[in-house]
Amino acid sequence: MNVFCAISGGIDSAVATALLKKEGFKITGVFMRLADTLHFFEGEKRAKKVAQTLKIPFLVLDLRKEFKKKIVDYFLKEYKIGNTPNPCVLCNKEIKFGILLEKVLSLGADFIATGHYARIKKIDKNSGKFILLRAKDKEKDQSYFLWMLNQKQLKRILFPIGNFTRKEVENLAKKFKLPVLKAKKSVEICFIQTTINDFLKKYLKENPGLIVEKISSKDKQKRSHILENMRISDNLKVVGNHRGLWFYTIGQRKGILLSGGPYFVLDKDLKKNLLVVTKNERDLYKKELICKNVNWISGEKPKLPLKVKAKIRYKTELAKATLYPIKNKVLKVVFEKPQKAITPGQSVVFYKGEELLGGGIIYGSLD
Repeated sequence: MNVFCAISGGIDSAVATALLKKEGFKITGVFMRLADTLHFFEGEKRAKKVAQTLKIPFLVLDLRKEFKKKIVDYFLKEYKIGNTPNPCVLCNKEIKFGILLEKVLSLGADFIATGHYARIKKIDKNSGKFILLRAKDKEKDQSYFLWMLNQKQLKRILFPIGNFTRKEVENLAKKFKLPVLKAKKSVEICFIQTTINDFLKKYLKENPGLIVEKISSKDKQKRSHILENMRISDNLKVVGNHRGLWFYTIGQRKGILLSGGPYFVLDKDLKKNLLVVTKNERDLYKKELICKNVNWISGEKPKLPLKVKAKIRYKTELAKATLYPIKNKVLKVVFEKPQKAITPGQSVVFYKGEELLGGGIIYGSLD
């Protein structure tokens, strides 16, 4: 079998490649040049050294144009309309297992392999159906980022380290003498060299507006005589100014720069250019959300309502929820317990046991 291994220059992809070579696959290493940043310059050097160490062919694919169009432009567009996108999810669908997969298949590959912590299992030899499972190492599990994949992609993908823990992977890197042990940990967003806010300021500039605080019924009665000149509605009062709604995300506490806090970002009003904050952290907890662009890994829509375990961001715990149909590719997700800071633009992902069923893009929360 001819396998092209996507080598990023980090430990995980290097070990994945070494494991497949050890198993006797015909291996070609491939590096994706996605942006002109130090992260990619250094990654390419390390990836090349990994290929030399393993004595495998190595090629570099320049996908900067495609990456900018499909990922960076999407990222900026989503922030501009008030969302907080997750570019890694779309990159897996459109770049790694989209454009890259198509290119390596055209070069004679049977499979593409990456260093993702996830597992793929064939469940039906006759139909060729595959399921996507969480990794052995639940702390490193990356199945959350793979919910947009489909059956056509899964049948061509290998995740060699899905059955290993991170510690085991580090030990294998030493055993194989791979030149990646001193590699820096992956950056949060690979195409941003500074901070997200600096990046947004460069491309979206600033768009100042008012910061308004949600007023509780108790505050209304207690402080109504003080707030008359500051109130813009029965429930909101002006407390400051913001630099642009795209610099803030739901649940954010730091960087709001208001005295008398702490304050938490509760909502954004794009039409009025208002940033809504609250002092009451409990205001951030919601039990229901609407998600759109829903994808089912199986390719088949399950019978709804459906009880699942779901998570609204990568680092949150799985939570019991029920899925209800609204219309095609749009669901209402009702959690058993309220979830903190449900954020439009992020992914909500559904599991049944170890299996990743699919997911959707969060459109908004419901009170």
